[in-house]
Amino acid sequence: MSIRFSVIGFEHGHVAKIINLLQDANAEFVSFYVLNDTQIAEVNHNYPQAKQAHSIDEILEDESIQLVVGGNIPIDRAPLGIRVMCQGKDYVTAKPGICTLEQLAEVRKIQAETGQIYSICFSERFTQKATIKAGELVKAGAIGHVVKTTGLGPHRLFKEGESRPEWFFDTQLAGGILVDLASHQMDQFLYFTGSTEAEVIGATVGNVKHPQFPQFYDVGDVMVRSPHASGYVRIDWLTPKGLPSWGDVRLFLTGTDGYIEIRKNLDIAGREGESHLFLVDDDGVKYIDCSDAEITYGKQLIDDILNRTETAMPQAHVFLASELAIKAEAMATDLTKLDG
Repeated sequence: MSIRFSVIGFEHGHVAKIINLLQDANAEFVSFYVLNDTQIAEVNHNYPQAKQAHSIDEILEDESIQLVVGGNIPIDRAPLGIRVMCQGKDYVTAKPGICTLEQLAEVRKIQAETGQIYSICFSERFTQKATIKAGELVKAGAIGHVVKTTGLGPHRLFKEGESRPEWFFDTQLAGGILVDLASHQMDQFLYFTGSTEAEVIGATVGNVKHPQFPQFYDVGDVMVRSPHASGYVRIDWLTPKGLPSWGDVRLFLTGTDGYIEIRKNLDIAGREGESHLFLVDDDGVKYIDCSDAEITYGKQLIDDILNRTETAMPQAHVFLASELAIKAEAMATDLTKLDG
């Protein structure tokens, strides 16, 4: 048994990842609503089975649809999720799924009232096999208790021959670099350290290379802590064209009995491909093959929809990861205004 889902908006490439995860778990992609002609053509080409809806209401009023995938511009994702939940449907969106504390408060309120699922697909954890394998190792006690995470998330701003939409460079519409990119690391910090409460203790943002976009930050970092762990995050939009990937994304997990390094996209000085995991413990240094790690987010989300459980990700975790990223952005932006 599976579910039927629809998609509203294709402003983020991660929407395709979510669709594929759901389809791989036998969910049925029924319909979509998109206004951009180019995006409509792409959806029709890639997913010919899905019909084009004429309005958002057409999807929301379809009682056969159990899940809506939100892929509109970031500032509109939370309001859409609220409409979806009020219509008695579950919701999953690309990150950032919530951009302001005001949105977060309203989403929390409506989710509690309706009991619907509000999920954010943090793709760095859910779709990357080395990160999944690291979760298995940590759960098995391979490095003891994780007491520190260090997440590095450099990104390439422009792909060859491509551009970004205007909204992307407007922090008010896109959420900002910490709300966007650092949400991945907030999710991973909470997950790997087993933290259910945490606070931001420091954050910075800046524009060091792109003065033509005055409402845009291209660098940022965050320090976060919980009662038993701490984390550091560095992110940027500065990846040079010479790197054979959009970013040399890494995650370091420091445990009481060892540590793990994940090179998510590439190993710049060694092995080919992605999903590289290194484990260091009292027995030595190990390179671990992650090819057998199972990507389960789609299946687990469907199970949660059918059984009203929280196996893919606890709802409180979704909200706390978003809250930390939003508060970090606010802290860093306030400091930037003071510096100005």
